[in-house]
Amino acid sequence: MILLPRWRARKVKDITRRDVRALVETIAERAPITANRTLALIRKMFNYAIGADWIEANVASLIPKPGREQSRDRVLTEDEIRTVWAACESERPALRALTRLRLVTAQRGGELQHMAWADVDLETGWWTIPGTVTKNKMPHRVPLSPTAVDILKTLRKDASADGWVFAGKAGARPLADVKHTGSRITARVKAARQAESGAVELFDFKAHDLRRTAAAMMASGGIPRLTISKILNHAESGVTAVYDRHGYDPEKRVALDWWAVKLQAILENKDAGKVLAFARA
Repeated sequence: MILLPRWRARKVKDITRRDVRALVETIAERAPITANRTLALIRKMFNYAIGADWIEANVASLIPKPGREQSRDRVLTEDEIRTVWAACESERPALRALTRLRLVTAQRGGELQHMAWADVDLETGWWTIPGTVTKNKMPHRVPLSPTAVDILKTLRKDASADGWVFAGKAGARPLADVKHTGSRITARVKAARQAESGAVELFDFKAHDLRRTAAAMMASGGIPRLTISKILNHAESGVTAVYDRHGYDPEKRVALDWWAVKLQAILENKDAGKVLAFARA
């Protein structure tokens, strides 16, 4: 059953292409991007129905996205990095650590949200993200720089060895909504930036900018794009991807350690571009 614009309950086999188009266009009037996500979800629903032999065709196929999407390419300046870092200071420890680790490790917020102490080795400096958590469904090893280890050690005290690093209120589950926690930091950062500059316009910042900024900073420092891609755990395709089974652990380690040193120089307001040089593994 699915709820249509006129609030009529219909069987899946009775839903028409016109019904789907009407639904997503109605949503698009107030939330274009949400309409795109709704259309994608409906397509998945009909694909499942085809696989279950409930219907013969996907009536949502070939319907264009009603909302125009643009990929965000915002990269923070060094001054903005300092603002974001400082704005985290007054937050509660878990949220402060989660936000800073997005910049230090260059990992996705949702993957950090599900970080478990059982997957973290603070002695050797490694975090292994299970395939059940990663976007590409493949296990991912993340080297933890000394900066990352220090941040995690502040949370390790009194934490359950088999619990979540960023646990929800009850402790039995991870933080419920990483986007909501990101919005808290975003609001705090914007307010701090506006107070500093006195500008009327708000600071254009979103929590996902941290991961992108880390990648851009590493690229500007001469770290190979393939190594950065491995750190970001981007999915690969093609013959080369099939035969390249090298884990790139040494390269990732050197790159993230280098980024931690440069980040520290940025936070201390030093001329990081002149005093640092990337050394290949």
